[in-house]
Order: sequence, then structure tokens, then C-alpha cells
Amino acid sequence: MSATTGIAWCDSTLNFWAGCTKVSPACDHCYAERDSARFKSAEWGTGKPRKQMAEATRAQADKWNKVQFYECSACGRRGAGLDRIGESTFCPECGTHGTSAPARRRVFVNSWSDWLDNEVPIEWLVDLLDRIRRCPNIDFLLLTKRIGNWRARVDAAIECLDDADPADCIVDRDALRTWLESWHAGEASANVWLGATVINQAEADRDVPKLLAVPARVRFLSIEPMLGAIDLSNCFSANALHEIDGGPRIDWIIAGGESGPHARPMHPDWVRSLRDQCEAAGVAFMMKQWGEFAPVPRNEQLGKPAMVWVGDTMIAADGRIQVLDETLGCGIESNAAPMRRIGKKAAGRLLDGVEHNQFPAVTA
Repeated sequence: MSATTGIAWCDSTLNFWAGCTKVSPACDHCYAERDSARFKSAEWGTGKPRKQMAEATRAQADKWNKVQFYECSACGRRGAGLDRIGESTFCPECGTHGTSAPARRRVFVNSWSDWLDNEVPIEWLVDLLDRIRRCPNIDFLLLTKRIGNWRARVDAAIECLDDADPADCIVDRDALRTWLESWHAGEASANVWLGATVINQAEADRDVPKLLAVPARVRFLSIEPMLGAIDLSNCFSANALHEIDGGPRIDWIIAGGESGPHARPMHPDWVRSLRDQCEAAGVAFMMKQWGEFAPVPRNEQLGKPAMVWVGDTMIAADGRIQVLDETLGCGIESNAAPMRRIGKKAAGRLLDGVEHNQFPAVTA
């Protein structure tokens, strides 16, 4: 749990449990599994026990729900609380008067697990969903690699409410049942942003239609780590970025390369294509990070990389990679993109010199 976070697309994180099973190439180098020592009894893998977080951690949502959140139009600061002098309020970051307006805290749920993991006790999911229901002042960002589990898990949560004691924390069982049944019937809660992780064309073709079929106020894709080109026009009978006869669409795309010791590079043209698709469709686009690898700087006068080094990685459009040796020869294709491992912080998040930091427009 963290009231603040370095994740660019949310304000806070809140974990209700930890532990998971790998289901995608995106999971190959899972940071949560890598850092699992901090979770004590949490384990990764089929049949392994998950660990539910303490009530004090899970109850943080209720506390945040009661605190006014602000966004400053002058510096972009988002957070709780303002500085005050008499009756006047000031942004704690830039000190500007009168530029901070009420905003909604965006909370990324279960960064150490998957909220639709069907190996998690259903009572834990009931607890999570009830806290979402009773915290209407927070936008909960529910990201999953298992979007196809949504209906079955909601069905199971409703059935669980018929048990004698589904969870100690349930305040109003009837209200939660009504909330779940309404969502199941197509009425999305106003504070649920629903996201699916897809990392290549095959996953997009499989999971984008499933995401579009789930009721949600905001639907988004997290394409991180991006491991291949993705054309979203192939994901549905019409372009998934556009409304289909007034129906659902994708509202937001987050893209990024991989970080960590075993990171794989992201081809610059893959993320450029996503940017251009979003711009054409009027969809919010966020470039989260390059990850460990950044494009080798170009000599614009010559129209090619300024200089490649031994150890640079060439990545082809189809994802094949080759690390350059002393010969500096590239055997995969002549127009492969040269990438240099410089670390996530140094690589940054600029795409062609621009920081793409858009969020979906949400009406009150």
C-alpha cells in the first residue's frame, strides 16, 4: 500500500493480497515474484497459497475515501491537503493560490497480484468489491491478465453472499448484492476503471473483445512490457478505439517497455504506431516508460543512428534481437532499431522528444 507512487498512471496503490500464477509472456520477469521475500508467505505458481493483507492495509481505501483530493492546474500536483493562510488555500508544491481544484484519487488495485485470479479465495474478492462499492470518491483501476474470468468471478461473489458469513468486513450484504447484480446486468459502477494487460497482437486479438464485453465506465489497455506490434483495428469487427454503433470502446492506452535485470527491449516503431492510432481515434495515450533500453540517438542530418556500440541490442520489427559484437554486424535485418541499455531512469519516457501523459476524459 502506498499513498503516493512512482507509477505515472495512478496516484496510489493498494494491495488486498499478494501472490499469483504466471499466465503470459508479460509475467516472465515478474517484479512482484522477484521481490516476493517481502510478502513472507505469499508464493507464485499454480496451487501455491496467496497472502491476504492485514485489515489495517485493506481499510486504507475507507480512509482515503473520506479525505478530499486535489489537482493543481499550475504545476499538476495531485494529492490530499492544501496549505492555508487564513481563508486562502495554496498548492503545497508550487505555492500558487487558487489553482487547486477537487479531484478523484486514482488507486491501482493489486499491483502484487491479479484481482481476477481464480485461485484466490472468493471471500477475499468479496471484501475487495465491497470496499470499492462503499468508497465512491475513489476511482479504482482494476487491471488484469485474466479478463475472461470476470463473469464467473462476479457470479461466484454473488453466490458467496448467500453463505452464512462470506466475510467479516461486509457492512451491508444486501447493498453489495445489488451492486454486483447491477454490474453483472450491465450497469457499471462509476468508480471502476477496468483494464486488461496485452503485450502483443495475439493477446490483443484474444482479450480486447473480452474487455469490451465487460461493463465499465472506463476501459483501458496496459501494453507493458510491449513485446510486439499491435494493430487495434484487428481486435474487433471494427476498430476497438472507436465506438461501434454507439457501443463500447477502449478509452485509454498505456504503453511501456520492460524494466528489471532481464528486461527485453521495445521497438520504437511499435509504440509510435500506438501513439498514432490513439491520436487518429481521439483516445488518451500515455507513454509510461522505455524501460531498461532506450533508442540509440540519431544523427538527424544523416538520418541514422549517431553511433552504435559493442553491446547495443538490435531489435527487428518482428521482435527478433541481436546483441552487437566487436564486428558491429547485424544479421537480422538492415533496418532493425538499435537500442542501448542505460537503465529505466536514464531512458525516461519521452517518445520522439514528447512526454505523452494523457488520461481519459471522465464526466462527473
